[in-house]
Amino acid sequence: MTGDPQDVPAESLTPELAKRELARLAAEIARFDAAYHVDDSPLVPDAEYDALRRRNEAIEALFPALVRPDSPSGRVGAEPASGFAKVTHSRPMLSLNNAFDGDDVREFIAGIRRFLKELQGDPAIPLELVAEPKIDGLAVSVRYEGGNFVLGATRGDGTIGEDVSANLRTIENLPLAISDGAPAVLEVRGEVYMTNDDFAALNRQQEAAGERLYANPRNAAAGSLRQIDASITAQRPLRFHAWDEVSEQRAGTQWEALQQLKGWGFEVNPLTKRFSNADELLQFYAELADRRHALAYDIDGIVYKINRLDWQDRLGFVSRAPRWAIAHKFAAEKAVTVLREITIQVGRTGTLTPVAELEPVTVGGVVVARATLHNEDEIGRKDIREGDTVVVQRAGDVIPQVVSVVAKKRPRASRPFAFPDRCPQCGSRALREEGAAARRCTGGLVCPAQAVERLKHFVSRDAFDIEGLGGKHIESLWKDGLIGPPGDIFRLGEHADTIREREGWGERSLENVLAAIERGRTISLARLIYALGIRQVGQATAQLLAKQYGSFDAWREAMEGAEDRESDAFDDLVNVDGIGPSVADDILAFMGEAHNREVLDELDRVLTVEPYVASEAAASAIAGKTVVFTGSLESMSRSEAKARAEALGAKVAGSVSNRTDLVVGGADAGSKAKKARELGVEVVDEETWLRMIAGS
Repeated sequence: MTGDPQDVPAESLTPELAKRELARLAAEIARFDAAYHVDDSPLVPDAEYDALRRRNEAIEALFPALVRPDSPSGRVGAEPASGFAKVTHSRPMLSLNNAFDGDDVREFIAGIRRFLKELQGDPAIPLELVAEPKIDGLAVSVRYEGGNFVLGATRGDGTIGEDVSANLRTIENLPLAISDGAPAVLEVRGEVYMTNDDFAALNRQQEAAGERLYANPRNAAAGSLRQIDASITAQRPLRFHAWDEVSEQRAGTQWEALQQLKGWGFEVNPLTKRFSNADELLQFYAELADRRHALAYDIDGIVYKINRLDWQDRLGFVSRAPRWAIAHKFAAEKAVTVLREITIQVGRTGTLTPVAELEPVTVGGVVVARATLHNEDEIGRKDIREGDTVVVQRAGDVIPQVVSVVAKKRPRASRPFAFPDRCPQCGSRALREEGAAARRCTGGLVCPAQAVERLKHFVSRDAFDIEGLGGKHIESLWKDGLIGPPGDIFRLGEHADTIREREGWGERSLENVLAAIERGRTISLARLIYALGIRQVGQATAQLLAKQYGSFDAWREAMEGAEDRESDAFDDLVNVDGIGPSVADDILAFMGEAHNREVLDELDRVLTVEPYVASEAAASAIAGKTVVFTGSLESMSRSEAKARAEALGAKVAGSVSNRTDLVVGGADAGSKAKKARELGVEVVDEETWLRMIAGS
């Protein structure tokens, strides 16, 4: 049979004609989807569009071997998965630092000028920025090969995300195939979100079905995307907004990259604009703040990015955020309610945090019943009392806090709040160190609150990521003696029969938790260090320690050696750029406790701890070397030189010792260069340094 396959009934098609017709239908439906969802300009009536979808499904049913990777039928969802596999991002998807006022924005721009040598002291050199509304959704990365969608993942911890490919395929305005001219391998970053109208409709459906309601559009989008059963996701009105791309053919600027994405069929925020100074940015911010509530979707601020991509690459990252971008958050929304009671929450490091138990009130679309009071000084400064009428806001539109007291509504019998000097959980003394804001329980691991909170932290997403083992489960298992030290988590399978009979556990949920525990047996060194819950050791510091020491055994050995404050090991620790004496004291205090060393011994027996691997270090001549910079450099600022060295796998130290491998001396190198020569450490000038890193 020959001729135009679109005129042939599905049941009469030959395999060759069916293949051609499926290709036509995929392209046609994708074109109509883009017009409807991206351009907001439908090209055909709904009935005609639906007929195309039905024809595509009929042909696929007759010729299942011919189903295309970009088939429109992929939108309807797949069979439920057993869990989400892990995906390592090709480039980190890290979070953004925040600006809360104009001074923060001006300092962000000034910091970039200080970092880039050619911008220092010359305000005449333009510094163009791209400003884009920050949609309140869930960040994801989508990969295309040969123009076809092959993989999609959540941001996760910035390095490793969850494979949600089947769920992303169901999003109508996310292209499953992209146009000619796209790179062979393309990674698109963007936001999965839900409009306000769609959110309201979803909650009406949830209420009618007797299901739980979502608190806000962001939670609805995140919950919908992370459904194990993708057919449920397919029923949710999710959308995708692209804001970046990663490929070997990247454009020269952020603005050009956005235009490329739009040309390939991705929805890009039409409110995005370019500006050349802080005054213009702040004017745009004020205008958008005034009209944010009229938008179809929630935004919680504006993201400012340096437009030139080569400058973005040079600026790189600091801690867990890029230097070249910042999120300017909108002022927090406020509401008035009554503070019923002040309770004390004990954290994993023993900190006693006062919490306001409130009459539930809606703040920025979210029902708030609890808010932090920070510490006892904050309570005293604001004179916050039980029974007060208070003003509540969500700081950064996330964390509820009490802003002030409505004094004229205060009950006559109210009394100032007396902060406890004993831990409410274990009765141990709660002491406040000189100069510290927080009061801490001295009970250590005998304090049940600290033990449970440490376990919750241990299994959290950025640590071991034991999905399904939530706070309530941890509390219950600990209370009944099924878990104690963290290593017990990896023996929970021995109690499967007991757990299976407990309330809140089903066969499927138990299987999923045990599978997540098995996956957690292999973990990176940085995540393990973070999971230990050492005071002052967050994700960024854990990453620094992993980079400095490389392996679990080397880190433990070095910390044991560093207990001698006169040792080279201690000098090495405090000389790590970003770790000073205070952080070192907390690390060594943790390592000095016998029960903590026992925990580490047990984890060493049950885990495979992957050594640190620097992303660009493979071809670098300075990977693994300890480098010290001294004197002023001509071609780049000291900050940029240090950032470049770290990106290439080097360890940057602040002073010279016999563990230093290389000293880079600029003009007026001074005493560090002299000490290096005395110790026999190699000293190179700036020109030699640049040759060493050229091409890396």
